[in-house]
Amino acid sequence: MIFRWRFFALLSIAIVIAILGSFDSSLFAFIWPLNIAVFGLALVAYALAPSGRDLRIERKYDRVLSVRVPNLIRLRVTNEGNQRIRFRLRDEPPAEFSVDVQEFDLDLEPGQSKELRYHVTPAERGDYFFRDSFMRADGPLGIVARQSRLRTREIVRVYPNVLALRKFDLLKQRGHLRQIGIRRSRLKGVGTDFDALRDYASGDDFRKIDWKATARRGKLIVKEFEAERNQPVILVVDYGRLMMADVGNIEKLDYVLDAALMLGNAASTANDQIGLLIYADRVERWIPPKRGRGQLGVVIEALHALRAEPIEPNAKDSFNYLATRWKRRSLMVVFTELEDSDAAKRLLTVLGPLARRHICLVVSVADPALHAQRHAALDEPLGPYLRTSANLYHEEREGAQRLLNAAGVRTLDSEPETLATDLVNYYLDIKATQQL
Repeated sequence: MIFRWRFFALLSIAIVIAILGSFDSSLFAFIWPLNIAVFGLALVAYALAPSGRDLRIERKYDRVLSVRVPNLIRLRVTNEGNQRIRFRLRDEPPAEFSVDVQEFDLDLEPGQSKELRYHVTPAERGDYFFRDSFMRADGPLGIVARQSRLRTREIVRVYPNVLALRKFDLLKQRGHLRQIGIRRSRLKGVGTDFDALRDYASGDDFRKIDWKATARRGKLIVKEFEAERNQPVILVVDYGRLMMADVGNIEKLDYVLDAALMLGNAASTANDQIGLLIYADRVERWIPPKRGRGQLGVVIEALHALRAEPIEPNAKDSFNYLATRWKRRSLMVVFTELEDSDAAKRLLTVLGPLARRHICLVVSVADPALHAQRHAALDEPLGPYLRTSANLYHEEREGAQRLLNAAGVRTLDSEPETLATDLVNYYLDIKATQQL
């Protein structure tokens, strides 16, 4: 029972009577009957207030939620009773989520339904619970309100940014991938599989001109060939201690998973095979490459709850494990961190031999704060020290990348905001030039 201001207003009459009783003691006899009557009225009002047992609530949302982005939650509220109900509804998403709105005022006629919408933004991946919903309805005269719990508790899973994958698919269908920084909207190359004819455009290779079609149409027509399909792309994810580093209060591993899934989605769209190796001090999971959207779902499921751990990764044993289980030439995308040349040398002992057969790409997450420190103002107290240390660290990372590049291992070091698009563009370039 929740008391409203009208209840306290009625009780305050007893205070007035008590004050007047100092002049006429006979008025004191009315205080207790008045209080009893007010509390009795409150009990009756509470009993007559809607209880919520005639309300049915369905919570609808994506089967999985995406981390760090707003996710739409829909509530379908139905009055299954015979009486009109006015009430306030409060939904209770996981306490770890940020929410734009939680409470709604509703007025439902018998049999009427309304859909409510709000957004939640999970900060981390994992499994969480939507708690129960609560409704609060005023009784007659508005002196008390009745609050009821509506059983809507259910588990919800938070994954890497799968909403970005849907956006990728939608923009690809419309040919608008440039809106998110993807340079190509179609996976075309110089393959051997004929795909279509189109008008000649400046820069096209003259060897692609179809002279018969040109003669028929009276203008230059070129052939388009489809890039090779069914090529293996293996995602290799290191979840060791270096992936625990924060970039803008978000672990590097989270950015890595978003980029890995975006690449996996692009490869799945191109009908290429997707595989996954997760490792730290040992191989945690190996998923052999396969084609199809179902395979992408398997990869997403394997990565959704992955956490960086404070352990030293064992790249040697992990890549030896991979080398014994997969021989076909592939694009191996290794998500790890290279702090210095020593780390690059250790990685080269296993990636060097693999690079003779496969395309090996080492992907790391650059820290925008490091760029800012490299340009720190020299007149600030710590400016010279910040600039010197940042430049030294930057040179170490560049030296590690040069060492890998010299041995035939490719590198990609991008800031968090552009990592996924840079990686997909790199993959599309490889497809377009038939390097795989």
